[in-house]
Parts: sequence; C-alpha cells; structure tokens
Amino acid sequence: MKNIWVLYALLSAFFLATSDAFTKRAVKNQDEYLVAWFRLFFTLPVFIPILLFIPVPAIDNIFYIAFFSALPLEVITVFLYVKAIKTSPLNLTLPFLSLTPLFLTFIPYILYGERISTGGIIGIILIVTGGYILNVDLSRSGIMEPVRAIFREKGSIMMIIVAFIYSFTSSLGKIAIEHSSPLFFGFSYFLLLTVLSTPLSIFMGKQNLREFVSKRIYKRLVLPGFFYALMVIFHMLALDLTKVAYMISVKRLSLIIGVIYGYILFKEESFKQRLLGTILMLTGFVILVNSR
Repeated sequence: MKNIWVLYALLSAFFLATSDAFTKRAVKNQDEYLVAWFRLFFTLPVFIPILLFIPVPAIDNIFYIAFFSALPLEVITVFLYVKAIKTSPLNLTLPFLSLTPLFLTFIPYILYGERISTGGIIGIILIVTGGYILNVDLSRSGIMEPVRAIFREKGSIMMIIVAFIYSFTSSLGKIAIEHSSPLFFGFSYFLLLTVLSTPLSIFMGKQNLREFVSKRIYKRLVLPGFFYALMVIFHMLALDLTKVAYMISVKRLSLIIGVIYGYILFKEESFKQRLLGTILMLTGFVILVNSR
C-alpha cells in the first residue's frame, strides 16, 4: 500500500493519546519524574523479548553517530518537558509542543537534504495551527495568551526548546533507521534511553520514591507503558516509510484523540471550543497526505 505510513502514523498517534490518558487517570497528582520514568520502564517487557528475535542489521558509523547524538538530547527533552509543565500552566506550555512539525520543514533539509512539497508545507502549517488552538484555553486566556506568556513564563520557553530538540531527535532517528532497521533502532534506543534516564529520575523524584514503591503506585503505569511501547513500534515503522515532517505532523493528531479522551474520561467541557483546532488539523492532514 502506497500510504501505509499514514495508517502506522495514525496508530502511533492513537497509542500515544491512549497512553497519556491512562497515565493521567492512573497517577494524577503524582511525581512527574517518577511517572515519566516508570512509563518508559514498562515498555521494556515488550521491547526486550522482541529485540532478542530481531535480526541485527548491517550498521555503520553513520548509525552510531545518529544514535548517540539523539540519545542525550532525548534524555534532556524527557525532563525539560516535565519541568516545563511543572513550572507553568498547561495552557501556556502545551501549545508550543505543536511547533515540532514546523521545525521539521527545515531541520531535515539541513541535516540530510530532505525537501517538503508546497502542499506538504501548507498541510503542516494547518496542523501546527490547529494543534496550537487545541491546547489554548480560550475561555480563560485568549488565543494569543501563550505567545504573550513567552516573556514571563519560563515553562513556555522550555516547551519551545523541547519542540525544537524533538525536531532534531526525530531527524536523527530517521537517519539511524535508514542505516539499520525500524524495530532494531526503536527498541535499542528506548532501552538505552530508560537506562540513561534512571539516575536523574531517581534524583529528581527521591522525595516521593519510597511512597511510589511501597504503595505500589508504579503498578498503575504498566498499561500506559504497554500502550507507549505500541506507539514506539508504529512510530518507527511510519518513520521508515515517509519524510519525517509528514510522519510527525500526522502523529500530532494525537492531540485530537486526547481531546476526545478528555471529554469521555475526565468530563472536560472545552470540547466545543476546540472544534476549530480539530477542523484545521484534519484539513491539514488531508492536504498533507494528498500532496505527496
């Protein structure tokens, strides 16, 4: 199938939104650093057994350069993301996460010459704009409040940095996949990511670690970790088949799925006001898919 990557990207979006929803429901008001780490940890029961049976592909120096360049950046984003949402309100930080596809219109070109079509750029802009609107609390602040907050909210600046770094890790991941295989890269990458993030997670969450373990709160993250592992699998499969900007843009439709989960599971009442963002994202999705 010519556009099988679209299905993979949509599945990745669905499993990401599902993992986030189950995480929010299971460990509300718990230590964010421990939650982030344990969700990563519980991907390993999925990754390790499969990794043992995946043929080791022929890999070269380019793979190692991309792999080990992306890893420390990924660790930084994990904790900078958590720090951002702890420092500032969600409605002033999350909108900027939608900037990643916009950065991806030029970062892959700089790194390895990947060009985006005019239709693709239009689709990406619509998806980015829709994603921004989905995360803005219009009833409380107005559409431009996150932009104005850049100058007073450290969390807003942190999230812009996160979005920018994500554009590099996604691009480096694409290079690593092209010089290995999607599943080998994905599984080994997240295995090492979990290991490398362990010391910082324990340090940042040390005040709550004993309670987290003694009360077995960590068990609530088994299911979110499983869905996160499925997200990674389809993320890598999709990334192998298309341009990184297209894949990440489609994956950002997880924001729409997240809104639906918010309405169903948490009775959030902002569903109607987010209709414009949803329409923009879906329009951008259609244009992007048909522009290739």
